[in-house]
Amino acid sequence: MTRQNSNRLYLAAVVGTVGLLGVAAIADDKPKIGGAPTPQMQAVLDEIDAQHGTPVTDLGAKDARKQPNAATAAVAILKKQGKDPATADAVQKEDNIKIPGPVEKLDARVYTPGNTETNGPLPVIVYYHGGGFVLATIDTYESSARALANQSKAIVVSVEYRKAPEYKWPAAHDDAWAAYQWVTQHAGDFNGDPKKVAVAGESAGGNLAAAVSQKAKEQNAQLPVFQLLIYPWVDNDMKRESYVTNAMAKPLSAAMMTWFTQNYLDNGQVLNDPHLFPFKSTSLSGLPPAMVITAAIDPLQSEGYAYAMKLKEAGVAVEYKNYEGVTHEFFGLGGVVDVAKQAETDAGQALQRAFQMSQKM
Repeated sequence: MTRQNSNRLYLAAVVGTVGLLGVAAIADDKPKIGGAPTPQMQAVLDEIDAQHGTPVTDLGAKDARKQPNAATAAVAILKKQGKDPATADAVQKEDNIKIPGPVEKLDARVYTPGNTETNGPLPVIVYYHGGGFVLATIDTYESSARALANQSKAIVVSVEYRKAPEYKWPAAHDDAWAAYQWVTQHAGDFNGDPKKVAVAGESAGGNLAAAVSQKAKEQNAQLPVFQLLIYPWVDNDMKRESYVTNAMAKPLSAAMMTWFTQNYLDNGQVLNDPHLFPFKSTSLSGLPPAMVITAAIDPLQSEGYAYAMKLKEAGVAVEYKNYEGVTHEFFGLGGVVDVAKQAETDAGQALQRAFQMSQKM
């Protein structure tokens, strides 16, 4: 898919004296929902099926974590193509570290790209992986972290957080906030610029990135210079159009979203808490500029679009992109899906622009 083929919507507002992302160009049509996967995306879905997994909704969390996913499918496809998954989108250096958390130390991995024009200090991205607050690890999403590091020419700190149901709300959110604070204070330890720290995340990780941005504003803490929200889970309204159209989609279905919610929450009353679901916040003004990415074949597509519109209405500079022919979890599959590679490139360029603008302000 080319840039022209992706459904693009630019939303921009004046920040300071100049609009951060340029002049607003709002698309007349709403982004497409549903459709057929591209052949490359279908190959990933077929490979997941070929690995004979059991639906996570039929399992407890411990067994669900062992099931095949888009990452395991991509590895299998690369091997069939005679490629080494370990070297795909390789960065110059990867370092495993421990970050102090509110309860226990958190695992994290620092990805340093080798394609920069300077020796540093480099901008930093705090990245939160997906998995519905229940599944996956920083290992599962390493291809996304590597791609972001290379495309943005920034250091990526991929951080782990406690998982449900062993650790309920707000454990993951507390860990995400602690990790962000630590990075803003210790970026210099790994050649990062503490004044140029962005946040990024996929799915549940997109929720965490948005929640961290909101909490930084609430507490008058250092704001991220940018928030990259990739098919973010920011609301719990399952009546939205994409939930209906993509109810049976793979690898994420509407039923799985209910399963994730039930695992993470003990008390249904928190469903209206904006600290859990950022879309429910009554005040989004003053948040960092954002890029919101959605996939057409994804139950979360509509709420990602709605959150982008709500940010725009609050005066936040937003760039929104909906990619057709791909599903939830497509980002990070750039080695096997061309549309994913385009999304990774677009995200990296948006981050580069944000880092450059932050230097001028």
